[in-house]
Amino acid sequence: MEIWVNPACSKCRSAVRLLDEAGADYTVRRYLEDPPDTDELRAVLDRLGLEPWDITRTQEPQAKELGIGAWPKEPAERERWIGALAAHPRLIQRPIITADDGSAAVARDEATVRDTITRGH
Repeated sequence: MEIWVNPACSKCRSAVRLLDEAGADYTVRRYLEDPPDTDELRAVLDRLGLEPWDITRTQEPQAKELGIGAWPKEPAERERWIGALAAHPRLIQRPIITADDGSAAVARDEATVRDTITRGH
């Protein structure tokens, strides 16, 4: 299991605490320091069953500078969104946990983290 975190994020810290309390075997990826490339983003999106705009933090200052909130949310624009997330990892929703069973979740609440722990074992 791997968790993508921003250490400054309280939801990330909470998710890590829950993983520790459960004794989960996981690795931490500080995705701002070690950003995912476009292939990794595509793979995680497939595991999540989501589109890139579903995991984009459109209220971030960088998103507003890029005007990303006005970008079309349609298949023809998917690669544009993925490229923006790879180039600006701060725009990626967090934390994201990839479980050993091949699933993944945007684990912003305790129930989702616990569910991911259960699937990850």
